Amino acid sequence: MKKILQSKYWWLACILALVAINYIATLIPVRIDLTQEKRYTLSPATKKLIKGLGDRVSITVFLDGEMPAGFKKLANSTREMLQEFKELSAANIQFSFEKPVSQALAGEISADSLMKLGLRPTNVRVRAKAGEAEEQRYLFPGAIISYDDKVEAVDLLQGQDMTGGMQSLNNAEALLEYKFAHAIQKLTANKVPNVGYLIGNGQPLSYNVYDLIERTLKPAYGFGFVPIDSVPFIPHDFDALLVVKPTVPFNDEQKLKLDQYVMQGGKIIWMIDRLYAEMDSLMRRQSDFIAYDRNLNLDDLLFKYGVRINGDLVQDLQCDQLPMVVGNYGDKPQMDLQPWQYFPLLTSYNNNPVSGNMDRVLSIFPNSIDTVKAPGINKTILLASSANSRVLATPALVSLSSVKTEDDIKTFNRQHIPIAVMLEGRFTSLYTNRVSQGVLDTMAGLYKQPFRAATAEESKMIVIADGDIVANVFTQKEGPLPMGYNQFTNYQYANRDFFINCVEYLVNPSGILDTRAKNYTLRLLDPAAVEESKTTWQLINIAGPVALILLFGMIYQALRKKKYQ
Repeated sequence: MKKILQSKYWWLACILALVAINYIATLIPVRIDLTQEKRYTLSPATKKLIKGLGDRVSITVFLDGEMPAGFKKLANSTREMLQEFKELSAANIQFSFEKPVSQALAGEISADSLMKLGLRPTNVRVRAKAGEAEEQRYLFPGAIISYDDKVEAVDLLQGQDMTGGMQSLNNAEALLEYKFAHAIQKLTANKVPNVGYLIGNGQPLSYNVYDLIERTLKPAYGFGFVPIDSVPFIPHDFDALLVVKPTVPFNDEQKLKLDQYVMQGGKIIWMIDRLYAEMDSLMRRQSDFIAYDRNLNLDDLLFKYGVRINGDLVQDLQCDQLPMVVGNYGDKPQMDLQPWQYFPLLTSYNNNPVSGNMDRVLSIFPNSIDTVKAPGINKTILLASSANSRVLATPALVSLSSVKTEDDIKTFNRQHIPIAVMLEGRFTSLYTNRVSQGVLDTMAGLYKQPFRAATAEESKMIVIADGDIVANVFTQKEGPLPMGYNQFTNYQYANRDFFINCVEYLVNPSGILDTRAKNYTLRLLDPAAVEESKTTWQLINIAGPVALILLFGMIYQALRKKKYQ
């Protein structure tokens, strides 16, 4: 080594050594993640999925060309993550970055095609060249994933508050791994979970659940209706069961079927309106009315599992807007968008994989939930009201003008009232020692479904004190709108994303959903400190490198002079 360094070709040896080191690095990629939130570390579930790919997956990302700095950062993070996917997949993942064109040409994807696939455009202001004025452009922050003649669209900003600026882009960056891994999993899965929709107790079957059934469940899962009175037990072929806004009370026979479905390992998403409070009634009467209890006879069952849905209505100052009559112009009423405190906008206040890193969820006349003691059951609050909310106890008055004065506003002093709760653990049956021997013999002998007093393994369920959280509005002009969409403000809330996450958490054991819990801290500079020390740092950045070069030259000349003197 000493002879090589002393020879006149030492520089050639250094170049060859650098080339060799770089070549070895490409064969054995190593990266150390020093970030506190481990933003550059893929989860074990994602690594297992990517390494197990048996065929090529093609990904086209539409984040190319001129765009604001926040979107460029999102594009760079996407490129880095997909490169790691590619290295793990043994070249089974191929990706490219493109810019959609206004009209389809040969081999190019048009903006219209992307919108038909489900990608939404985002209006941004960019400057194409230095010195030119800014102009409005549409970006499609998303990707198209293709596998074996199947295509899945990935909207990177879906479920984000589009008015949130950098924080929304930061949340989108945190969800990159989940969104791409989940889409790849859907495309490559050999079997899809089955989801049942319980009917028989007044559950809605109208156009108000069209988006839920036709656009959300049927394209992604095996789907079927479960008529509770027509089956001796709820089939275990269903990985999850939906109980959506029942209006007719449950009897003990029906509750026993639900209870034993849970004891056999079935998962349930309960979406319950305990009180009767409908917007149609208010608009039709144009006057106040009392919200009354539906008496669904589910209190004891849910109490046994660890929650209680209260007979009240939650109001929140953080709420949706609806058109209200604010005056008259001649003989015509004047309409204006006004806050409607009966429609709270719910948020997650903990970093859980179901509702974290998500825009607000629209609720309609929700009730509050209390968690109660249930041995072996863990409770996680998924959605809650804001820090400025209140409850109206039974009998709850629904009024067009429930907030009239500043004194009324002061009553909104409750914080984070739970609306949606996840329960996990070993559930015990409500009907232990309460079922007759004849019923037990029939279950075991005729139906081959012996009574179980508890779940054999840990299970989970989700209880939401709002039956309308998955409902959609239907208009004569546009038909069924998406769930969580306000047709008056044209704003899309994150109801669908929240519901899909709930289903995925219950039926998908792969652990991919856990990657949603990643939380990237947005570390912003202090504007005051930046302004105060701006000149100092500019001097360091400009003069510092020059000073280092001069210092290195002086040291080099001194050593050379000493050697050859």
